[in-house]
Amino acid sequence: MTAWTTTILTIAQAAPGGQSGGMLGMMLPLLVIFGIFYFMLIRPQQRKDKERRVMIDTLKSGARVIFSGGIMGTVTNVKDQTFVIKIADNVKIEVAKGAVSQVVEKGDKVEVEPATR
Repeated sequence: MTAWTTTILTIAQAAPGGQSGGMLGMMLPLLVIFGIFYFMLIRPQQRKDKERRVMIDTLKSGARVIFSGGIMGTVTNVKDQTFVIKIADNVKIEVAKGAVSQVVEKGDKVEVEPATR
């Protein structure tokens, strides 16, 4: 058995090795995967972020908005980093601009799912 193993090892060492693909051969699959991730995940997210920033920057007094916490109100004052929102008669709150999740256009109906227990 050892003679057979020795013969196989000798033949394996004597056989010329295949040429390696170099650095490009190893990096090409990684570059392809990165390209797929960029066009499928990163780029659409950047586009959504840009649209959201434009939406927030163009908000003016009188706009109806919904916040990430579910509060709905009307913008009464625009500051550098915050909005002053009227949520009921004589009730105004100040919220960060980043909390705006949606602008409600006039005539749009907002569908709210009832809470379940």
